[in-house]
Amino acid sequence: CLTGARVMCINKTARTLTYVEYGVPKVSIWARFGAPATPTREGTFYVFAKYAYVISNLYGSPMPLSMFFSGGEAVHYSSGFARIGYAGYSHGCVNIKDYNTLQWIFGRVRLGDKVVVYH
Repeated sequence: CLTGARVMCINKTARTLTYVEYGVPKVSIWARFGAPATPTREGTFYVFAKYAYVISNLYGSPMPLSMFFSGGEAVHYSSGFARIGYAGYSHGCVNIKDYNTLQWIFGRVRLGDKVVVYH
């Protein structure tokens, strides 16, 4: 998780996303994941699309600051997570409730950057 120019290290046990540049952790933020029926995939992926604002085709919900890494799964801001915390789930995406820090990360992440999701 600590190798590569820019990496989003996503720890499902600690419920955090840590943004790493050249092996140095820069910032960690709280994260929320998919429900048991729609779990967030684990493994090593790469960012293949970024959108400052997009609406989910499947669920009709807003997905600001989306960084897609596996099919329809993305790291993105969630107003629901910001509002109700861990009482809810995503449909597989990595939800972030800290808009300002995610905006900072979004500005640094490039297409092709590594995403590691693990327990």
